[in-house]
Amino acid sequence: METLSSIWFFIQNQILSMKWLNEIIGKALQNLGISGILHGALQFFIYDTIKIFILLSILIFTISYIQSYFPPERTKRILGGFKGIWANIVSALLGTVTPFCSCSSIPIFMGFTSAGLPIGVTFSFLISSPMVDLGSLVLLMSIFGAKVAVIYVILGLVIAVIGGTLLQKLKMDRYVEDFIKNAPNIEIKSETLTRKDRVKYAKEQLINTIKKVAPYIFIGVGIGALIHNVVPQSCVESILGDNNPFAVILATIVGVPMYADIFGTIPVAESLLFKGAGLGTILSFMMAVTTLSLPSMIMLKKAVKPKLLVTFIAICIIGIIIVGYFFNAIQYFII
Repeated sequence: METLSSIWFFIQNQILSMKWLNEIIGKALQNLGISGILHGALQFFIYDTIKIFILLSILIFTISYIQSYFPPERTKRILGGFKGIWANIVSALLGTVTPFCSCSSIPIFMGFTSAGLPIGVTFSFLISSPMVDLGSLVLLMSIFGAKVAVIYVILGLVIAVIGGTLLQKLKMDRYVEDFIKNAPNIEIKSETLTRKDRVKYAKEQLINTIKKVAPYIFIGVGIGALIHNVVPQSCVESILGDNNPFAVILATIVGVPMYADIFGTIPVAESLLFKGAGLGTILSFMMAVTTLSLPSMIMLKKAVKPKLLVTFIAICIIGIIIVGYFFNAIQYFII
């Protein structure tokens, strides 16, 4: 048992968290004569940026390679073979292997809806796709540890399944815009891809994803560096710490209108945790940012009527807040 713990400790600290890289950067900056706040800020910025891009590149390539086996037509057939809550579960799980932000998930959602899939199933996918994916699991493990990462992903899937099921029970399909429901469902035969084709596809997805998320990573790491080295810990604790009973609600409300993805919010979350913010408060902020960004809600408004949009947002917000308070309650047992 001790051997397994030692192996996992090595994986956690030296492979996922890349502590060795942080030490190298710290010593290099010292050798350059940089010290004080500037040293801490630069070390955080350089280390987190390199770490995130390395992990992101490996993850996106791997996920995209896997995704090449699940073109839209095949995914529709898979989802069409399940009924009831099992369809919601499978849809939420499929969302975890799609490296999409909330805006990128909406066209997929529209395609599934126009193909005749139940509204609950399509919304389970729409919730889980930006909120939880394999990338978020690994990146969260690199900062918060395996327990937090696994529970985060499981609870995100629970929100997706319950949210989709509720929308189905409420018969919200009548609030989908007619042009979506009446869109022609054109079946395109998926060509058989060779291994070379799949590698090419994975490379293209990697390059496109990096181009898309790079600005948010740089912004997120920059904000994280400032919080980590400039913002007083007492300030963060008073606003987002355990002593503020409304911290989770505040973080969720602040996060909703922002637009970023899990990769851009990770460094901010890391800094907030170091400064004393509650774990649940941080994770609620991350969930709100990635799932309910203002641009994605504007896009979704074109596809669904106001009642469905408001119900969807309300379900997500309530679920995110509950998850936040749950994590705050158990954080001292899992960190």
